[in-house]
Amino acid sequence: MRIIEEGDMISRRELIKSGAIAACSVCTGYVPFSSVLNASGIYDEEEFPAKEAMYYKQLPEERVECELCPRGCKVADLERGYCGVRENRGGKYYTLVHSRVCALNVDPIEKKPLFHYLPGRRAYSLATAGCNIECKFCQNWQISQFRPEQLNNIKLSPGDVVRGAKAEKCEVIAFTYSEPVIFYEYVYDTARSARKAGVKSVMISNGYIEEEPLIKLCKELDAVKIDFKAFTEKFYKETCSGELKPVLDTLLRLRDHGIWFEVVMLVVPTLNDSPEELKAMCSWIKMNLGTDVPIHFTRFHPTYKIKNLPPTPIKTLERARNIAIESGLNFAYIGNLPGHPGENTYCPGCKEMVIRRAGHTILQNSIQGGECGNCNHPIPGVWG
Repeated sequence: MRIIEEGDMISRRELIKSGAIAACSVCTGYVPFSSVLNASGIYDEEEFPAKEAMYYKQLPEERVECELCPRGCKVADLERGYCGVRENRGGKYYTLVHSRVCALNVDPIEKKPLFHYLPGRRAYSLATAGCNIECKFCQNWQISQFRPEQLNNIKLSPGDVVRGAKAEKCEVIAFTYSEPVIFYEYVYDTARSARKAGVKSVMISNGYIEEEPLIKLCKELDAVKIDFKAFTEKFYKETCSGELKPVLDTLLRLRDHGIWFEVVMLVVPTLNDSPEELKAMCSWIKMNLGTDVPIHFTRFHPTYKIKNLPPTPIKTLERARNIAIESGLNFAYIGNLPGHPGENTYCPGCKEMVIRRAGHTILQNSIQGGECGNCNHPIPGVWG
């Protein structure tokens, strides 16, 4: 991820034309943009006009109730919801981050991670400020836990994003890095524009969203990755300021809708890595989502508010993957550990390797027409 910082002036037209955002497998450095903050430290309303939100209801005394995510924030006039990017103005609710990008990069789709969706493709990846939960281990807290006026941003309309993706030869637009649910209207408008232009769209989300907006958005998206934080309400409450049940509901709705999705769990030592919890989670996935949903166990690194714990031991990740396989899940992966055999995809039929990876790079892919090139066993996913 590249966060937009103060620096050399560049317009969004120049950005799209020059392809200033370069692809990389390990992203470092920043794309230089000028700040759009005015002298008072408040964002320029002319540059980033507020847009009325899609999901809310009006309450007495010019209050509103947000109907986008499970928090259901009740917001007084001139106040904002928990996410910090939606504001009540005289009894109407507005999003302040439509077309207001604070992070932008071209990534391999494997970085999301999505392993069974168009492997080897490039994803035009973007984010706005804000989130509707607070994970104490968030690797992107510099944007997810800030309000939009606290960051440097560049204006990119849905059309600009689509043109940028095409200029960078990206087949996919990825809404990622922070939480796409809180910039819902921007995701929806951009995904619709992308579909008309023949560009795919994927959402990398915590799954903290209500049913109606989720189903409406899924009609425009092509794939979803859900960050499954843990399998206990205790972890969600104490470590993420959220709840588990709404995420489980989201996973069930994705299953029912039929959109391709994958699940990722960041394994945090001593907090969500017990064999009992992992067995319970894998059992729930098998029973409710099926045996073919890919599950990624990724390595934690100390950051943000959890710096007292070490990186996840390799043996812990291997144990989690083995539990998933023993539970009957066909596609269990280890992430954030480049070169580990757990990055590869193996055929459930003949057990041969069908995709070999090194980090975010595809070294070998023998899947042909959605089947194993060795035994013709179906390999679920979106391959081309």
